[in-house]
Amino acid sequence: MEDFSLPVLLNYLPLLLSGLPGTVGIAFFAILCGVFIGFFAGLARVSLNPVIKHLATIYVEVIRGVPLLVIIYLIYFGLGSFVDIPRYAAAVISLGVFSGAYVAEIFRAAVESVPSGQMEAALSVGLTRGQALRKIILPQALKRMVPPLAGQFISLTKDSSLASVIAIPELTLTTYQAITMTFRSFQFWMTTAFMYFVLGWVLQRVARYLERRFAVID
Repeated sequence: MEDFSLPVLLNYLPLLLSGLPGTVGIAFFAILCGVFIGFFAGLARVSLNPVIKHLATIYVEVIRGVPLLVIIYLIYFGLGSFVDIPRYAAAVISLGVFSGAYVAEIFRAAVESVPSGQMEAALSVGLTRGQALRKIILPQALKRMVPPLAGQFISLTKDSSLASVIAIPELTLTTYQAITMTFRSFQFWMTTAFMYFVLGWVLQRVARYLERRFAVID
């Protein structure tokens, strides 16, 4: 049974911390990519155009039905066999495409949660559907999206650990490296778990702050 050694942990802590910028960077850019994809896919999901709506539905259903690890392999090894894709870009694209499907559903649910009578009232006073969506429906829907989006972003930060399978130097990979050199798995995995917890906790604080700022009294 391995024993806990604080000097060993402190000695290899810089190695673990060297993977933290990679984790934060991947998660940040993947979140931006996911929001961008999810916003337009969500708009397509509530579109009156049946072709656009069905294409968005196919995207959402397919991506949500495929494990993230498989998507990473498909983009890096599959698509990468035709186009040269850097590891970092492959990880960001994979997580962004995966997250975008869930963000699209969050967006769709938020839009549909706004009473339909508001759209009808907007149309009756001469607004187009696009104007009503932009000026009346979306402001309310975006406020309701904050809690589920925060949960999705926290999940995405943890999912970024899968980028280690394509040798990106993020937190999980540097933990593997430290364990390989010291054979002390428990203390390093506990330290890594604490780091992921801190990242999630910070995101939760930010999300609750935004919830208070955007709170709506119905």
